[in-house]
Amino acid sequence: MAYITGIALFALAILISVSLHEFGHMLTAKGFGMKVTRYFVGFGPTLWSFRKGETEYGVKGVPLGGFVKIVGMTPLEEEEEELDEKDQKRVFWRKPLWQRTIVLAAGSVTHFVLGFIVLWILVAFVGIGQNPAWAEAATQAQEDVAVEVAPCVETSDPATGTAGDCTGGQVEGPAWAAGIENGDEIVSIAGAEVADWDGLLAAVGELTPGEPVAVVVDHDGTEKTVEVTPYAAEVEAEDGGTETAARLGVYVYVDPAIPYTASGAGPIAGIGETVTYTGDMFKETFIALGQLPSKIPPLWDSIWGAERADDTPVSVVGASRLGGEMVQYDQWAMFFMLLVVLNYFIGVFNLLPLLPMDGGHIAIAWYEKARSWIAAKRGRPDPGRVDYLKLMPLTYAVIVLLGGFMLLTVTADIVNPITIFN
Repeated sequence: MAYITGIALFALAILISVSLHEFGHMLTAKGFGMKVTRYFVGFGPTLWSFRKGETEYGVKGVPLGGFVKIVGMTPLEEEEEELDEKDQKRVFWRKPLWQRTIVLAAGSVTHFVLGFIVLWILVAFVGIGQNPAWAEAATQAQEDVAVEVAPCVETSDPATGTAGDCTGGQVEGPAWAAGIENGDEIVSIAGAEVADWDGLLAAVGELTPGEPVAVVVDHDGTEKTVEVTPYAAEVEAEDGGTETAARLGVYVYVDPAIPYTASGAGPIAGIGETVTYTGDMFKETFIALGQLPSKIPPLWDSIWGAERADDTPVSVVGASRLGGEMVQYDQWAMFFMLLVVLNYFIGVFNLLPLLPMDGGHIAIAWYEKARSWIAAKRGRPDPGRVDYLKLMPLTYAVIVLLGGFMLLTVTADIVNPITIFN
């Protein structure tokens, strides 16, 4: 039930974000005296609406976004609408360039502001990122070769272990079965001294699955020797494939009393940290956009049975499923962090200079201004507005590409979704 609730909550959060995006357009347009006739949440048939002044507000039947109607977004739109002389001065395209730019960018700015506020709350009062004390303890544990033992482990060869109380094809962790306890320090393996964690990895790599080996551990200052039988594990090879290797079923021990996540930085200090995190996220967003074309082939392959890579794009469906997992496992900070990342990404993506995105309209508006300025400098007549009809083929091409990409991601998120905990 928590999983379904999480999916619904994240989908609702996305709908609210998109609605606020359109609200940003409306608020700035009204602020500059533009004529706004409609503001709706959703698409399709109208479920409920009311009129206040010249604007109709309401809710549509398909909750997949929202829209705002600003009269005269292009000269072509103005020609199709019946306007009196007073309202003709209030149409969008007749307003100064700086006002049109602010209105067009307001949607993305709303995403940025919303993401920043949520991120600031997380940084200031909840805490995100790794706790320095935890990192220090982990580093010290690697130097001391302090281990935490796994009671059960996945194996590629059940004959190399004993199932015991483990289920699902797992076997008892060799170190756990041998009596090694959490926090014990590995001193030597098969007579060879282990100096640090890299030495432990090297020593274990030389072992043979299923063959017992003597391991000396330091337990609270007292050394003892135990016999451990490594199990066979599938590990990643240097060439990117997999290979079978011996493993003991241990990993770095950190005192469970030390939280992994840093505590809240406070409302004042949190501002600076939020700015830093935001800068890092914007950088990663631009990197992700640049890598987007290269992610399409593995995304396609995942639909037909290939393993779904964690860094492949997700749709609203996939993001909502991830949100459901986070709620299911009570990871609320991660839930809201995903919402922050999504808002920053949508804000940046919407500013790309391509129609029908807002960035495309901004680019055309500034192109018109530059073209008029150059014509004036050359003593030539103003070439006027860009003919949007000539741009329709390009606009339709972008819509088809985005639609195809959305269909691809939605399909992959249904048949082979990315999971975190499940």
